[in-house]
Amino acid sequence: MKKYKVIKTYQEINDKIRQGKAVVVTAEEMIDVVERHGDVEAARRVDVVTTGTFSPMCSSGAFLNFGHTSPKIRASKVWLNDVPAYGGIAAVDCYIGAGEVVEGDPLNSVYPGEFNYGGGHVIQDLVAGNVIRLRAEGYGTDCYPARKYERTITLQDFRDATLFNPRNAYQNYNCAVNASDRIIYTYMGMLRPRMANVAYATAGQLSPLFNDPCYRTIGIGTRIFLGGAQGFVAWPGTQHNPNVPRGKNGVPKEGAGAIATIGNLKEMSPEWLVGASILGYGVSLYVGIGIPIPILNEEMARYTAVKDEDIFAQIYDYGMDYPKGVSKSLGETNYKELRSGTVVLNGKEIPAAPLSSYLKALEIAAILKEWIERGDFLLGEPQQLLPSVSE
Repeated sequence: MKKYKVIKTYQEINDKIRQGKAVVVTAEEMIDVVERHGDVEAARRVDVVTTGTFSPMCSSGAFLNFGHTSPKIRASKVWLNDVPAYGGIAAVDCYIGAGEVVEGDPLNSVYPGEFNYGGGHVIQDLVAGNVIRLRAEGYGTDCYPARKYERTITLQDFRDATLFNPRNAYQNYNCAVNASDRIIYTYMGMLRPRMANVAYATAGQLSPLFNDPCYRTIGIGTRIFLGGAQGFVAWPGTQHNPNVPRGKNGVPKEGAGAIATIGNLKEMSPEWLVGASILGYGVSLYVGIGIPIPILNEEMARYTAVKDEDIFAQIYDYGMDYPKGVSKSLGETNYKELRSGTVVLNGKEIPAAPLSSYLKALEIAAILKEWIERGDFLLGEPQQLLPSVSE
């Protein structure tokens, strides 16, 4: 059992938030606080550190209930703006996945495909208040006799609309290069031949799970910024795997943790849920997520002061190795180097560019900080923490 010099509880911090006395800083600001005062004094001074990320998160989507029709239908097939939604739930429930492509899209038959519209765009249209076209088909039953239904609909017309994302805010991710002799198109963007560019995909020192690398404060019931509204961590994300190589600071050196998230889609904003078309690959959804990290002790102060130069990621070849399922790192880099715009691999300087937006991540952290300082956002104490490192 670790002995801490500073010990706080969620209730104590929430009481300070209610009273307008909580000290809140962003993860970027916390770096300077810890450098100036050390982790123990920083833990005494700071109550909450806010984080943020804004990046394509394919494993996202929304549960929608469009209400019973007259005559009633058991909607086994559903389309929203001609994008197929999964109807195998109940009579008028469906799930629209961010990665589903509009029906009739030529896909990659015209290479590289443009993928102009899909599930992520439907979700953005909904939160923007746009009118969309709903089509449903059923097979007909005694209690649900209708076989077809069609109408125009807006987000507010749905009885229920819940954003539910099975895997978000991936903790660390591959850096991608292309060692083949031709241009390739991937979910990491276009990769030029002979390792002429590097793509990466997180916000580094601002990214939520980098600031709580061992999941001491994040779990089921953690209240978060999700798509411009308040949401929650619902479960560990799919592919959550804490047992990977880590640095002495506890930060994983490859893909590790992830969260499943949930929130009321009707409260969200098209600024923080943005449909994405990825050339030659498909469609996705940019999702804005911010997690407040309570500074319960000096360990959490130290974790939340992590810097880009202390966060390492692996570089993989998406031209030949990755498609074959070969996990062979070509080298290691850190986020300071990545964010500088140039990575050195095998003595060669390679231009680097992100899929995620650091500026948007910083904006999310600042908004979350403002909400907490105003008393509009209380910390949600997790009922169960994310599965952590095997000890």
